Amino acid sequence: MSGGRLTLLVASPRVAPGLLSRAAWQALGSAGAVLARDSDEPLVGAVADAGMPVTHLGLVPAPQLARTLVQRAADTDVVWVSSADGDPGLTDAVAAEVTRLPDPPEVEVLVGSWDVPGSRLLDLVAVMDRLRSPGGCPWDAEQTHESLVKYLLEEAHEAVEAIESGDRAHIREELGDVLLQVAFQSRVGEEDAEDPFDIDDVAAGIVEKLVRRHPHVFADTDATTPEEVERNWEVIKAQERAARAATAGEATHPGGEAGHESLLHGIPASLSTLLVAEKVLARLERTGRDPSGATGGDDVGAQLLALVARARAEGESADALLRRALRDLG
Repeated sequence: MSGGRLTLLVASPRVAPGLLSRAAWQALGSAGAVLARDSDEPLVGAVADAGMPVTHLGLVPAPQLARTLVQRAADTDVVWVSSADGDPGLTDAVAAEVTRLPDPPEVEVLVGSWDVPGSRLLDLVAVMDRLRSPGGCPWDAEQTHESLVKYLLEEAHEAVEAIESGDRAHIREELGDVLLQVAFQSRVGEEDAEDPFDIDDVAAGIVEKLVRRHPHVFADTDATTPEEVERNWEVIKAQERAARAATAGEATHPGGEAGHESLLHGIPASLSTLLVAEKVLARLERTGRDPSGATGGDDVGAQLLALVARARAEGESADALLRRALRDLG
């Protein structure tokens, strides 16, 4: 066995290029030669910035590159700094090269950094930016917040159907389509001249809201049951509405509610009527009011509302039950 070693250093392109493992930096520091494709690679730049000389081989076909690397590693330690695209075909070519040699160098693949949870979201942002930018997709470039609304609604409904189907692959696909709409709308938002926002602003807003509305997790509020969590949630939302009303100069009522105290306030008009009924009944219960007074009439509307209340009492969604019944008809 010869004294050389070939190390193929790979790292996640979604992690800052300088954030390498200790083993990776040790391999780079002890190498007799550090090789890479070119200086434009972020990881190569980070290695060079650390004071380690890097030899650039340029864009070379995988078989030729493998032969060069193995030859260079015959009597010294060589580190190949992998490109962002993973150098397709290189590992297979290296394997083929060493198998034909009677005394090949040692070869190892060293992972310098791993993807962190959520890192593929960075890819989505990058792809969306490419599609929306000059030279990208003409259709994507001309879309507006308003023109995308119908797709947001459609994808949300398709996600619901996928979840109710129980098909895991279909669920994953449709949730991806919903996520695309969020990324798309956020990318469009960047271009507003008066009030721009981007995906980080959207994410920061929901993180702040989740932390604020979960004081039993992130603060010292007690809530040990789902019912207590819901009550706290409604109190916090009422405080938020009062704060918004005060900022807007609206009158407020005792208890912190703004001038609108309708049970329908804040519920989208486009939402399924059955889902609206569920939310209204839930609000009645959380405010301590008896929902039976709203469901005790003899007209068809009151009877429908009573059926929604019955479904809620049984832990079901009337909206989902009706969709299931309609599918069974087919």
